[in-house]
Amino acid sequence: MNAYFRLMRLDKPIGIYLLLWPTLWALFLAADGWPRIELLVIFILGVGIMRSAGCVINDYADRKIDKLIERTQHRPIAADEISSKSALVVFFVLMATAFGLVLMTNVLTIQLAFVAAGLATLYPFTKRWTHLPQFVLGLAFAMSVPMAFSATNGHVPDSMWWVFAATVIWTVIYDTMYAMADREEDLKIGVKSTAVLFAKYDKLIIGLLQICLLLVFFKISEIFKLGIFYDVSVILSAFLMIYHQNLIKNREKTDCFRAFLHNNFIGMVIFIGIAAQLAT
Repeated sequence: MNAYFRLMRLDKPIGIYLLLWPTLWALFLAADGWPRIELLVIFILGVGIMRSAGCVINDYADRKIDKLIERTQHRPIAADEISSKSALVVFFVLMATAFGLVLMTNVLTIQLAFVAAGLATLYPFTKRWTHLPQFVLGLAFAMSVPMAFSATNGHVPDSMWWVFAATVIWTVIYDTMYAMADREEDLKIGVKSTAVLFAKYDKLIIGLLQICLLLVFFKISEIFKLGIFYDVSVILSAFLMIYHQNLIKNREKTDCFRAFLHNNFIGMVIFIGIAAQLAT
């Protein structure tokens, strides 16, 4: 049982947090305040289940690659604790459970869920043929945003796309930091990533993406008519980004991974800003 627990990465909940924050941003903005409790429960459970499903299909896709990377060689499939067939069964059970949750929403949200499921399944395989798997992951994570708006209001407004864009940009930022920790080994075995693509310009491009993210955050403030509490949260996020740049400055594996983990606080701070603003 412990092996299945680790397969679903329940011992490392950071991925749940990183997916949960944009979902909560969207739910609260869509509701212009506190969302309906049933939607809050559906989406929080859905986030946890879909993140676990994503980890399972990722480990299935990377089962041969993981054996070659020090950080991942002890994952359950790579270490032969769980068979590939059993992992696929777990994946389909999780996906079916998530689909059961989305059936409690509306037709448009169900349709969007198919897109989300497709992107989540596709992502692990993209690192074989493109240097932009982080972008595909961003699209997969950001699908919770239109789903939240759709489930809340029955339609997807144009304003949603700014929250969607923020989620994609943020995901590319922190997952590039994550990929920087594995870059040397990825280069040896031919795995593609934005960290490999950006090469010596990685810190510069991450910095430019961070600036873009801040601009999008401020645009969200304008579009949704948010105020001082939210704007302060964006400013605090800017200081967190400066700290992350400091962490990755020497490209040390441990520090790059710390920067990835610490991005959780950006999502949390922005959510607190949104919630505090809407409460007033």
